[in-house]
Amino acid sequence: MQQQVSKQDEGLLSPSISMEDEARVRFYSLIAHLFVSAPPPALLAALAAADPLPTLQLGNQLEQAWENLTAAAGLIPPEVIQEEFDALFVGVGNPRINPHASLYLSGFLMEKPLAALRDDMAQLGLERQAGRLETEDHLSGLCEAMRLLISGEQGVVRQPEAQQRIFFEKHMVSWCGRCMEDIRQVEQANFYRCVADFTQAFIEMEQAAFDMVEGNEENEKNRSGISAQKEC
Repeated sequence: MQQQVSKQDEGLLSPSISMEDEARVRFYSLIAHLFVSAPPPALLAALAAADPLPTLQLGNQLEQAWENLTAAAGLIPPEVIQEEFDALFVGVGNPRINPHASLYLSGFLMEKPLAALRDDMAQLGLERQAGRLETEDHLSGLCEAMRLLISGEQGVVRQPEAQQRIFFEKHMVSWCGRCMEDIRQVEQANFYRCVADFTQAFIEMEQAAFDMVEGNEENEKNRSGISAQKEC
C-alpha cells in the first residue's frame, strides 16, 4: 500500500507522532502479522518477553488480553501454533475462519463491501501490495491500512483522526467482533483464542478513543457557541 506524493505534501509524511499513536501502530502491525500467517519463533519469543501494558492508560480488558496472549506465546510451541493457524485459516475450499469484511457484511467474498473499500483506499492513496494473495478486505490488510493512516509511513500521507475513524468504522468495527467470536467458538483455537480476545479488546479500545475525541470536539463547539452568545 503506497502512494505517489507531490512535493507540497512532503511535510505531511511521517511526522512525529504521539506515544499513544506509536502504540496503536505497533498493535495494528502485530494483528496484521498474526492473521496473515502463523507467527515465526522470533515473533513468539518477542511476545513472550514483552512487558505488561500500563493499566491506567489502556484499561483492564486490554491489559488482561495482552497478558494472556504473551503467556500463550511463551507456552505453546511454534509448530503447534502453525498447525492451529492452518486448521483455522487454511484449507481446501472454504477455510473454517475467513476474516474478510465482504464475507461478514454481505455473505459472499468479492462483493460490494470490497468494492467500496477499494474506492476509499484509492481516495486515500492506498493500494494492494504487489504479490499479496489476500484481497484488501482481509483483516490483515485492513490493519495494515490503519497502520499507514496513523503513521504516514511508506510514502502514505498521514490522516487526521476524523478520517481514521471513518475508515475504521466503515470497514472494520462493523464485523470484526463477529469474526473474533467465530474464532473463540472453534475448539482447536488455543493461541488464536488469545489473539481474538486481544484483537477485540484493542478494537473496542479504538472505538472508545474515537468516541471520546468526538465528545471532546462536540463539547468544545458547545462552549464556543455559548461564548459567542454571551458576547452578543
